Amino acid sequence: MRPKTIGRTLGIGLRVAGRVAGARLAAQAQSTGQLHPNQQVAGSRTIHRAGGQAAGQVSHDLFRGIKGFLRPFGKVGHGLWLEVVGVFFLLPVLIFGSAMWRTRASWNHGPQHGPFLISTVVVVLFLYLAVTSFWRASRK
Repeated sequence: MRPKTIGRTLGIGLRVAGRVAGARLAAQAQSTGQLHPNQQVAGSRTIHRAGGQAAGQVSHDLFRGIKGFLRPFGKVGHGLWLEVVGVFFLLPVLIFGSAMWRTRASWNHGPQHGPFLISTVVVVLFLYLAVTSFWRASRK
């Protein structure tokens, strides 16, 4: 993502989270002040329940705002993770590729036919995993 897009996303996410949290807190303060005095004794559970629900809603909205704030970082982190995994998938390719090169003379039938085939399978498998990991990282 471009720096301008990340900055806009972060700024918008923070503004939305602040507005939502402020609106919830204002609604909570307004709703607790509307009880009739006769209902305060019998309705103390209602007050606590309403306060708990408002606090739960505020925390839920705050979580959504933080999640929106961190979303661009998650996308960048996921692409970076795919590239790191691709590099680690290339390490067995290098190791088993050299073993495959050493035993290439007995590819058809020879004293080292088994190690050659095993090295070939491992090289092809890990090369496929590395290439697809880099390809998925480039698509993100």
